[in-house]
Amino acid sequence: MSNSEIKAVERIRSRYEERKVTKLDELKALDKKTRRPAEVFAYVFGTVGSLVLGSGMCLCMPEVIEGYMPLGIGVGIVGIIMVSVNYFIYKASLKARRRKASAGIFRLSGEILGNA
Repeated sequence: MSNSEIKAVERIRSRYEERKVTKLDELKALDKKTRRPAEVFAYVFGTVGSLVLGSGMCLCMPEVIEGYMPLGIGVGIVGIIMVSVNYFIYKASLKARRRKASAGIFRLSGEILGNA
């Protein structure tokens, strides 16, 4: 067998072997569990904010709907505010979640670094 065939066999075999969950895997999972909700909220809120902003821009165009410019300006300002505060909400949410998870993170990282 050639060297590339051996590597391919080992790669396929490794997919079917049972993996032991290590402390590093637990640490990565806890970090991901801490960050994920804040990231999902930021993406969803930012998307909604940009859609609101775009809707306001569409209402401002007289070619689309006549006479809705004041409403479009109001809707557009709401969208601008949503998009503008999204980052700050994300950072505050992430900071709060990190504060809650810090004990577990420090415990696991201490165990990993203590064993190294």
